[in-house]
Amino acid sequence: MTELFSRWDSADYLHTEEDIALYFNACVEEDEGDGGLIRHALDVIARARGIARLANDTGLTHDSLAQALSPDGNPEFATVMKVIKALGLRLHAHPHSG
Repeated sequence: MTELFSRWDSADYLHTEEDIALYFNACVEEDEGDGGLIRHALDVIARARGIARLANDTGLTHDSLAQALSPDGNPEFATVMKVIKALGLRLHAHPHSG
């Protein structure tokens, strides 16, 4: 008997605004400092919400947004902030405790 597995995709589990916010916050906290995990989180959230909708909300083209958030993407900070704002998220700073 052969077992079939599907590829895990976090986007399939982001159903509510709270799910999205908690996921994004966890990725911000765990990012190693290069922004890679934050970029990945924004890609996952964009796919959960619909990348075409997000492209429209940010004023970016679908292709440029998809490229910026891809694993090889290196989005400008302004693009990251446009995406965060269009997703209804906010960045918050607090002192590191340790």
